[in-house]
Amino acid sequence: MFLAIDTSAGTSVAVTDGDRVLAERSTEDTMRHAEVIGEMIEATLDDAAVTPNSLDAVVAGMGPGPFTGLRVGIAAARTFAWGIARPLIPVVSHDAVALEQWSAGVRGGILVVTDARRREVYWSAYALGDLGTERTDGPALCRPDELPHPELRRVDATQISAGQLGRIARIRRAQGLPDEFTEPLYLRSPDVTMPGARKRVSR
Repeated sequence: MFLAIDTSAGTSVAVTDGDRVLAERSTEDTMRHAEVIGEMIEATLDDAAVTPNSLDAVVAGMGPGPFTGLRVGIAAARTFAWGIARPLIPVVSHDAVALEQWSAGVRGGILVVTDARRREVYWSAYALGDLGTERTDGPALCRPDELPHPELRRVDATQISAGQLGRIARIRRAQGLPDEFTEPLYLRSPDVTMPGARKRVSR
């Protein structure tokens, strides 16, 4: 069983067992990640009737996503995995949207788009075939009027499902695929920067 956490767009927590989502809690609130993440993890484990020690791994949505929100989920996932001595599995958050589309019967090329704020968007391109999903380009950041791949069906996502994230992790592990993007996909510098050296005051 996996505990999956994503805070790249809102907050989502799920417990998955193989291809099944045993429990999932989500909110589209993009301002209160830190306030809700602990309670959501506890409530989701309770919903699934699962204890932390019965988990096999913790899945972290690595973005792309804004700096402040994304780091909350990744820090929570890393800390939880360390606390129960289980591995951390990093997964690109957009992959969960592609899997959700594929599971709904969508086939062909899609462009997953999420809000990056500052009048920019994150995007990833996918090919959805009968055998599954494949990311063909991205993740990347651009202005809305500069989105590539106009031939693809655009899917705007306001929420990333942690349940689908857990399913992606299981699929990647079953196929023996290595982890990718083990560092957060901010794709740009954070708003806050370290101050420079103090200027000397002349008299």
